[in-house]
Amino acid sequence: MTAKKSAKKTAAKAKSTRARKPDPAVVQKTLARLQKAHPDAHCELDHANPFELLVATVLSAQTTDVAVNKVTPALFARFAGAAALAKADPTRDVEPIINRIGMYRQKAKNIVGLAKKMVEEHGGEVPRSLDALVELPGVGRKTANVVLGVAFGAPEGVVVDTHVQRIAQRLGWTKNTEPPKIERDLCALIPRAKWDITSHVLIFHGRRVCFARKPNCDGCTVNDVCPSAFRAENVGRKATRAR
Repeated sequence: MTAKKSAKKTAAKAKSTRARKPDPAVVQKTLARLQKAHPDAHCELDHANPFELLVATVLSAQTTDVAVNKVTPALFARFAGAAALAKADPTRDVEPIINRIGMYRQKAKNIVGLAKKMVEEHGGEVPRSLDALVELPGVGRKTANVVLGVAFGAPEGVVVDTHVQRIAQRLGWTKNTEPPKIERDLCALIPRAKWDITSHVLIFHGRRVCFARKPNCDGCTVNDVCPSAFRAENVGRKATRAR
């Protein structure tokens, strides 16, 4: 192959790659359609204040919101704020209340630990920065952004859970498989003012329409712009292990 033909082939390949990149305008129009389809999209963890939201979000790791909402009323009735929870014994006082959810022993230690750190370093208040939040036991970037977005309306990124990851991949908004990289891609495509609602809308869509198994493509309001429509089941999911 001549150098000239090789250069043309490389240029054509680069152009094709650029063409496959998601268009922010199309992404935002698709998001608007999804938001219209799910006007009630919101955080489904029951809470009355930022402290309760923080604790509930930590408890929700690898556990459903429904399960968490069953244990938090008793937890918050006994420990109404960080000062009260900071004095609790994780094993004796907290575990019996939350033992119906996964990893309850570690989570009991985490929520008592974060309460103590809030009292010692933040006057018992939930900090309003991502850097400060992720210093609390059991709090990662995802949890921090849930709290910043829902409680304070100021997320520092898009929350990427399994639903957001799956749907972003199916819609062609990202080719990445790791949450930090997916978050980066989404933040580049979506205005900051929409970062919080984006996660809620995609989570609602994932729970109601775009299921991990047997997604309801027929009932999807954006199947006309989804590159995975009617063949989506194996997109955005971990490969099945051979037995």
